[in-house]
Amino acid sequence: MKLAIVGIGCLFPKAGHVGAYWSLLKDGVDAITPIPASHWNPADYFDADPKKPDLTYAQRGGFLEPYPFAPGDFGIAPNDLEATDTAQLLGLVAANMALRDAGYGPERAFDRNRVSVVLGVTGTLELVVPLGARLGHPRWRKAMKDAGVHEAAIEDAVQRIGESYVGWQENSFPGLLGNVVAGRIANRLDLHGTNCVVDAACASSLSAMHLASLELAAGRSDVVVTGGVDTFNDIFMYMCFSKTPALSPTGDARPFSTASDGTILGEGLGLVVLKRLADAERDGDRIYAVIRGIGTSSDGKGNAIYAPSSEGQQRCLNDAYEQAGVSPSTIDLVEAHGTGTKVGDATELK
Repeated sequence: MKLAIVGIGCLFPKAGHVGAYWSLLKDGVDAITPIPASHWNPADYFDADPKKPDLTYAQRGGFLEPYPFAPGDFGIAPNDLEATDTAQLLGLVAANMALRDAGYGPERAFDRNRVSVVLGVTGTLELVVPLGARLGHPRWRKAMKDAGVHEAAIEDAVQRIGESYVGWQENSFPGLLGNVVAGRIANRLDLHGTNCVVDAACASSLSAMHLASLELAAGRSDVVVTGGVDTFNDIFMYMCFSKTPALSPTGDARPFSTASDGTILGEGLGLVVLKRLADAERDGDRIYAVIRGIGTSSDGKGNAIYAPSSEGQQRCLNDAYEQAGVSPSTIDLVEAHGTGTKVGDATELK
């Protein structure tokens, strides 16, 4: 089944909307930067030696700029913001952008029972780390007591350390859950279809698109908001990838070069509104692109759980071509469609 992308919403480094992101691509702007002061201090955590414990050898990445989130626009109490993960808040912004771009604003009546939200969201969200770290107070007390620190000084230190982390409150639990990124969008934008998230690591957004396509093909939804959300680029994630090790020590990923030396972490939200192509054409929607096939595969048994195989990627591509009903040798690279542009005829999902 052919699918149409009829709306786009995004927040990326140096690009707070789709027009700005397109300008970055046209102008060849590099949005990878040194670590900003808003995230973490390399002086505290950087060392060029990848084997140094509790330190990272990387100090570049893609970072979202502070966004002027207006809680009242989404019916959220200002005092709930501290306990609500950034992914949930900015997910609302990007989803609202995408739906409005597709023409589904407050001025348009539509069947909200037939609109779903299926997103790619990685397992660890930002608030998990500070909320979990706050629970270390018994260890702090014991270490200071064993070091001979006076009881009054221990209590003062524990209180000051605890105040440096987000506090537990009524909204903490829903505020740190990945599935609530989709759930909060459905709740605040009053969408009644399926809402769920999928975690497939680097393939999360395309896995979400795959599930969204199945939702549309099955006739369970007429409109699906889908894509990827990742706002978590703090020292915790750098440490995870440094000790794998997977990060580029030069800070320049070069993904298609034989000189590639690792990956770079980046924040961003990219959401699209999908409809069946026939429905989009019937409704006179602006069609940005047509998706003719989505391929999926796994590598099976290999050298390591995180080591990709070229054979698995080839199966994925061939699956996409088969779904699209075309041969890889006959792919048209660019085909105009309505007022949008279709790039390629098949979408790879790995």
